[in-house]
Amino acid sequence: MTSAVDALAGGPVFGLPLPELWFSLVFALLGTFLFLDGFDFGAGAIFATLSDDEAREAVLSAIGPFWDGNEVWLVVFGGALFAAFPSVYAGLFSRHYLLMFGILGALIFRGLAPEMYEQRHDARWRRWWGRSFVAGSVLAPFLLGAFAGNWLVGTPRSLTLIGVVTGVAVTALTVVSGAAFLRLKARNALPERVTDIGVGAVATYLLAAVATLGVLATRLPTGVDAVLSPPVVALVVASVALGVGYGVALRRGANLAALAAAAGLTYGLIAVVAVLMYPRIDPATGATVGDAVVSTLPLNLMSIGAALLLPLVAAYFVVLYSAFSGPITAEEAY
Repeated sequence: MTSAVDALAGGPVFGLPLPELWFSLVFALLGTFLFLDGFDFGAGAIFATLSDDEAREAVLSAIGPFWDGNEVWLVVFGGALFAAFPSVYAGLFSRHYLLMFGILGALIFRGLAPEMYEQRHDARWRRWWGRSFVAGSVLAPFLLGAFAGNWLVGTPRSLTLIGVVTGVAVTALTVVSGAAFLRLKARNALPERVTDIGVGAVATYLLAAVATLGVLATRLPTGVDAVLSPPVVALVVASVALGVGYGVALRRGANLAALAAAAGLTYGLIAVVAVLMYPRIDPATGATVGDAVVSTLPLNLMSIGAALLLPLVAAYFVVLYSAFSGPITAEEAY
């Protein structure tokens, strides 16, 4: 037993660059949450544009089997950040306490509202809970984007210009995913303007992303050089191509391809944040990935555990999405 512990404490397993892998994993988990729960948020925003009860029921039926499972990825992201970089977790959440409570409050309303909406058919009751559903669905990604923007530039303030533009970009991105997902799941149960909303949202996202990079050019230590670095430029060009492809696919009814393009846009945004931040993980303190990561023994143990558990979590989601694949039917309800 002692020799095994000594071996695990002596260096990273298989000589892997574990601090960098955990840095990548933390952002990959954040991207997974932003995409999977993002189309739920987007569906909630689109819900506000629908006045027909049948169309609104179709939105709720489309996301019903998935939204609570999708939120698991936010917990996994927070857990991974806490496990590998506990000082960063503590610093971020203490500096942005109000944003964290805002995000949690929005998630509570987003989750509670559909349940309450279905309890009664009174017009006033449904109007109130429908608005709560929309508010939670819009505020959650906006505040999450504000949190990410503030994290990237290392500001301790909650309300900042970078937070606002990043929040707008993330909110628009969730509508992009939501429109594609609803077109895939609800199809003819929703009006054609959902397609128009998706196309408008992708244009809004690309403009907001450019505005975000413009603000970052004035706020990051290396300024324009960081924003115009080859990896960032390549990701921006790829995002524009994906945005155009998304619009074409959605117009042609290739809804799965449109959803895949939305996924590419989401992970591309997270990759830009990670590239601009690395090697720092807490710009507010200047802590790098190597400075903030836990010691070798717990890092090795966590890596082994993650290698065993994450495939199981992924398998669960494969089963979930397979069980509820295909478009919703008229008989299905939330």
